[in-house]
Formats: sequence, structure tokens, C-alpha cells
Amino acid sequence: MRDTSGLTVAAERFADRLRAAPQSRLQRGAAAEGLALARELARRAQRVEFPDREPAELPDAGVFVVADQLAVAAADLAEALRTAPAESPGGDLDEAVGLVREAEARAGL
Repeated sequence: MRDTSGLTVAAERFADRLRAAPQSRLQRGAAAEGLALARELARRAQRVEFPDREPAELPDAGVFVVADQLAVAAADLAEALRTAPAESPGGDLDEAVGLVREAEARAGL
């Protein structure tokens, strides 16, 4: 089993910053960055768990929900990667952590 805590910690940090951000900052792009990341992490988790199925897209539930969507998508991916073979589709843990850090930097939080 792989240690996926780096992904969980990075995503929770970004999610916490989204939760603390004012509505104006969320509407200026921070929420869009969070949603795009949550969708990508959810897509990767689905590819690991169900490689023969087309991933479903995470819906846009609004700027005040995106932090929770991000946290859940990251937790789902972390759990899927924890037990999946390293060569699983969508299974690059270091790349996923990098995506979180890059999105957080672009969000400016």
C-alpha cells in the first residue's frame, strides 16, 4: 500500500484556504481553479477504480461548495491510489500532488 497522505494534506490545505476566502475572491477565479482541480482528481479516481468506464463529470455546485468537492475528490483519489498498482490509469501520485500545488498557486490564496 502506498502512502497517499501527501495528496490528502495538500488538498485539505487548498480546501481550507478556499473555505476561508471571501466570496469576491472565490468569484474572481479561486473557486474555478478549485472546481477544475476537483474535477480532474475525481476523473483520475474513477479511472483507477473503473478503468473500463468513461468518468462522470463532477457538477458545479457553486462557489461555496467547491472546497468540499475538492476535499472529497482528493480523498477518493488518495484511497483509490493507496491500494492500486502504481501503473494504474490515472495513478501517478506525485503528479496529482503537483496538480494540487499548481492549482493553489494559480488561485492566489
